[in-house]
Amino acid sequence: MKAFVEIKIEAGTNVERIIRSLRSIEGVKEAFAVTGHTDIIASIEASDLKGIADIVTQKIHAIKGIENTETMLCVED
Repeated sequence: MKAFVEIKIEAGTNVERIIRSLRSIEGVKEAFAVTGHTDIIASIEASDLKGIADIVTQKIHAIKGIENTETMLCVED
């Protein structure tokens, strides 16, 4: 199962530090700083919906400086 996560970080937070932290998480395949309404986009993969939820709620949200996220599940490969 694949998903994309839009990540908003707190003002003044070092985006490069957040991206390094994200890339070190098992299940995070890519993470990039972007322009627009969000600061970072990450692609993640897990075997099921619970795995996706665990990556987002247990690992991504644990990174200091992340303000909020929005997860979009892929409905086809």
